Amino acid sequence: MARSFASSFERPSSGAAALTRVYLDYAGFSPVDPRVVAVMRPFLEGGVGNPSALHSLGLEARASLDGARAKVARLFGGAPVGVIFTASATEANNLAIKGVAQRASGRHVVTSAIEHVSVLNPCRDLEKLGYSLTYVGVDADGRVDPGAVERALRRDTAVVSIMAANGEIGTLQPVAEIGRLTRARSIPFHVDAVNAAGRVALSVDECAIDLLTLSSNDVYGPPGAGALWVRPEVKLAPIILGGGQERGYRSGTENLPAIVGMGVAAELARVERATESARLAPLRDRLLAGLLERVPGARATGALGDRRLPHHASVVVSGVKADSVLLELDLRGVAASSGSACNALTGEPSHVLRAIGCDLQAAEGSLCFTLGRWTTALEIDITLDVLPGIVERLRRLAP
Repeated sequence: MARSFASSFERPSSGAAALTRVYLDYAGFSPVDPRVVAVMRPFLEGGVGNPSALHSLGLEARASLDGARAKVARLFGGAPVGVIFTASATEANNLAIKGVAQRASGRHVVTSAIEHVSVLNPCRDLEKLGYSLTYVGVDADGRVDPGAVERALRRDTAVVSIMAANGEIGTLQPVAEIGRLTRARSIPFHVDAVNAAGRVALSVDECAIDLLTLSSNDVYGPPGAGALWVRPEVKLAPIILGGGQERGYRSGTENLPAIVGMGVAAELARVERATESARLAPLRDRLLAGLLERVPGARATGALGDRRLPHHASVVVSGVKADSVLLELDLRGVAASSGSACNALTGEPSHVLRAIGCDLQAAEGSLCFTLGRWTTALEIDITLDVLPGIVERLRRLAP
């Protein structure tokens, strides 16, 4: 199932030869692993009860829910009891930021200028309620300086939220160093681990993380499920009220098929992380090097090498608009993106690119290629073959 979507398949073309479809937008949407679908299927076809019910089918459902909770927790070395299932990583980020802020005595929040909008917008909402916010800047690679975070901390700081890795430019953040600083001051530390979980080693104990956000689809699980892991001593207020599911932190009947799938996906990601990352990193480097060599005026965004996500390649290309390049790529069978799919809905210039010093013209030519479980070397070569000609043609047509 996922193979036919995510990897190469034959598609009609206007020429004599068939066109190979290439998918390089795994950060936007990851195909669900067929092994995950196989485990989910019985939960979709019936014979499963509500996890809150007292009859045998409900007890079986509860056991499956708790099993998924344990699998998700093992991905980052946390206690299973700390896992709160949500409908998305966006919801989990909102619960982390607003939930901690509402229970804390202090009214100051520290975050970075390049966080996902599902962190930044709850922070802005808190500002409207009278909270004080500090947005820590980044360097030209998009890396947060732990020293800047330390200088931003105050006696009334309620929570610090810094992502593990940026989905637009691929830069890994020094979360372990930041975690040591917040732990020394007993300030809750939230990490949005979407993009990083299952791709780089991440331990909540080693990094002194108190709250961690995870997305099901980002680890090849079904969309419609996410999780927030919370350390037991952290005080959290719910933002969705109702029947008291998920220990009262997230009311609403649990989406058991999606949660079971998320558990299987998390377990596969944990077991296969090292092998998959070792396979993808050379493909990433091959793509980045090829883009910089074959496309005049292209320059990489974000950190390089081990300080970058192993599946992520991003560049800005002068003299073209990303939307036009992406449409031309799609016509030639290559799916990529210009950065965050969530930002694409607003049509606003990327706040991440602005934060690393890109001007508006450069940001308009931002391209992002994210590799995944079914990406092949052939797909990288196809992309490198078609992209330079597209850029050259669009530059000729530009006024």
